[in-house]
Amino acid sequence: QGHIVDANLRAVSQWLAEADPRPGNAWAEWERHGAALLPLGRRFDAVRIPAEQVHDVVGSDAAKTVAKVLTAWLDGPVIRDFRSRIGPYYVLIAPGTDWDGPAERLTTGTYLGVPRPGHATTLSRWVVLPSYPGALCDTRYVHTLLATTGSLRTVGR
Repeated sequence: QGHIVDANLRAVSQWLAEADPRPGNAWAEWERHGAALLPLGRRFDAVRIPAEQVHDVVGSDAAKTVAKVLTAWLDGPVIRDFRSRIGPYYVLIAPGTDWDGPAERLTTGTYLGVPRPGHATTLSRWVVLPSYPGALCDTRYVHTLLATTGSLRTVGR
């Protein structure tokens, strides 16, 4: 069982590294810093969602609770920026996918700090790891998540 998990983690890591035209750069950054700056628009884009919005819909800011809810809701990879207490979440989506949602989409010309899968870093962490190489979030689920946070805010006023 452990070999299957290790092999999948390695395959996911390789797929992520290949977002960089020179994947060896990503591996080197992961070794040195625990995170690599990867260009968006090639393998994946990211939707930046403020922490407050995610915590509103989840009803908690507890890391395990957030991870459980986002895994069930989005069924795809999510990274959290921990450089500040209110660091945003980055939901990874397919490049070229339609996005007209209220959250900012980051794409070509932008780099995202991507933590090495299976390793902890103080700057950013995987909230939800890609379950396999190429696994990304469906933008319809991201829309629903953001629509839910908007309606919860309205109810709370």
